[in-house]
Amino acid sequence: MQRLTLSLDDQLALAFDELMRRNGYASRSEAFRDMLRGELGRQAATTDVNTPFIAILSYVYDHHERQLSARLTELQHDHHELTISTMHAHLSHDECVETAILRGPLRQLTEFAQSVIAQTGVRHGSVNLIPLEAAKLSVGPNPSNAPRGGHDHGHKP
Repeated sequence: MQRLTLSLDDQLALAFDELMRRNGYASRSEAFRDMLRGELGRQAATTDVNTPFIAILSYVYDHHERQLSARLTELQHDHHELTISTMHAHLSHDECVETAILRGPLRQLTEFAQSVIAQTGVRHGSVNLIPLEAAKLSVGPNPSNAPRGGHDHGHKP
């Protein structure tokens, strides 16, 4: 680990401390690390569409919309290699919410997410992207004996 020293004017330092307090950080270092990770991820997203990401896709839809449930299921099956997990919940008589945790290259994730959100009957949709370092994540099919996510959790096969 390396130690860095920063100089901030008083107003910026106070604003940073307030941000840190509002977001529940225990230290300036952890707040700064998170901000730096976020910026590096945004930079990666704009420079290399093959950068591996985790995406959380959430959308609300009208389950009475003709064939929408079938179309959404078909889209998910067509992109099964991106899907880690999905969750479905009933919000009301008419509306459902689904959340999908996805993993893969940025371009594939954003194209898939947009194709879901653009479906007629999907009322609200959003995607949260989290960049991953290529060395920490192997994208693609997972051999049955390889640990998911590129590291071992100690689970027995």
